Parts: sequence; C-alpha cells; structure tokens
Amino acid sequence: MTTDGFTTCLWFDGQAEQAAHHYVSIFKNSKVGDVTHYTDAGPGPVGSVLTVEFTANGQKFVALNGGPEFKFNEAISFQIDCADQEEIDFYWNKLLEGGGEPGPCGWLKDKYGVSWQVVPIAMMEMLTSGEPEKSARAMKAMLAMGKLDLAALRKAYDGA
Repeated sequence: MTTDGFTTCLWFDGQAEQAAHHYVSIFKNSKVGDVTHYTDAGPGPVGSVLTVEFTANGQKFVALNGGPEFKFNEAISFQIDCADQEEIDFYWNKLLEGGGEPGPCGWLKDKYGVSWQVVPIAMMEMLTSGEPEKSARAMKAMLAMGKLDLAALRKAYDGA
C-alpha cells in the first residue's frame, strides 16, 4: 500500500529540466529535486538529462526526457483552484509566458503543451449551489470566456 501519494510523470522531448524549473518558479511550495542522466546504456546521449524530480504546489512530479514519441493533449490537465481574480490573472499569465496558447472556459496550454484549467473556487460554488437558474447563467457566461472573469461570472450568476 502506498503511503506517500502519487507522483505524476510528464514526458518531454529534451525540455524536462527547463520545464521543472519553469513550474517551480510559478508555484509556491515548490522545489527541484534529484536529476538523473543517461548513461552509456542509452537510449539518450550519455550525460544528457533523463529525469528531474520536482515538487510544484506540494504535488510530486518527475519530468522525463523520453523523446518525440508522445505529446501532451487535453485528455489530461491540471486544475488550479484560485481564490480570486488576482490569482486567476497570475497563473493565467505565468503559464502562457513564452508561447502558451489560451483556450476556452479557463483552459490553456503552456509552452510545453501541458493543459491547465485556471478556475476560481467560486465557480464550482456557483455551479453546485442548488439554484439551477443561477447556475445556468454562470455556466453560459463561462462558456463564452477564455480567461475566466470572476466579477462577470458573479454578475451572471446574480442575474445582474
């Protein structure tokens, strides 16, 4: 039985170390850990980075330089629950830096192709409030947004 939680492995094509440092620079409670290198056993070039262990926002990750065979897609994403618009703006802007792509409904892809959902905690409260008309208005407003605007979501929820 595991007592130490899960570690998410992210597959990169040569950018594992840069990605680990990038994520650690964005999230609190983060650090880079052990780095392993390819040996003469391969399959990568001897001495090049194989894996980088890191923690981002308290979550454990391993960045693996596995090669070009696999790419990230939206089937897996990381949801960032934000307390306010300031947090939404911070994570949205930081994760888009350097070539990310904004998407609909609070989703984006960072410069490595990893998908993120930058979501206000209040959005889930609105959607699960038990007031279907209000929830529907908030959902309709969210579906029309890229980066989520908490004030506009609250306005829609309130019917203002």
